[in-house]
Amino acid sequence: MTDGELTGNLPEPEPAPAETKPFDYYMDSDPDYLADLPPEEQLSILATAVAQSRKEIAETREMAQRAQADLENFRKRAAEEYANLRQDANRRLIISLLPVIDELELAINHSDGPSAAADAPAQSLIAGVKLIHRKVYGILESEGLSKIETVGALFDPLQHEAVGVVDSTDQPSGYVVEAVRNGYRLRDRVIQAAQVVVAR
Repeated sequence: MTDGELTGNLPEPEPAPAETKPFDYYMDSDPDYLADLPPEEQLSILATAVAQSRKEIAETREMAQRAQADLENFRKRAAEEYANLRQDANRRLIISLLPVIDELELAINHSDGPSAAADAPAQSLIAGVKLIHRKVYGILESEGLSKIETVGALFDPLQHEAVGVVDSTDQPSGYVVEAVRNGYRLRDRVIQAAQVVVAR
């Protein structure tokens, strides 16, 4: 058997199927190639490209929405942290000023007593102390400071600290008779409990 007979009996090899290329290939590498394809193939390629584009758009939109939500959450957390830091700094400053307020008030109360000086320079000094007390307390009030009610109020362990108990005809049992030290609240938080004497 000759070589010619062998080749004559073998079937002709089938042409390799056309390589399916992604839509990007047609658009980026060879935009005119798509026009050379049959309409059915063009339609199939375009439908696949549209579906892929829609999927990418949906994924991108979802990522953008997630990033926007994360950014909004970050902004809220940062604003809360800033507010907390500011309030904490104010609280520490106000607590350090409370003894000054109490001492000014004590000086005013002593000056109004029966042994108060009647001469003009002393009265002028007392008026100055009252003015300072009023101004400083006004500033602290604008930051949310308020005095805790004491004399005549029912004893509350959350805002009062009992330093003594006495028999009293003025107040019923369990009520505050005397304030030894003022108590203060900053907004809704007690920052200094009032030291009080309670009726037995």
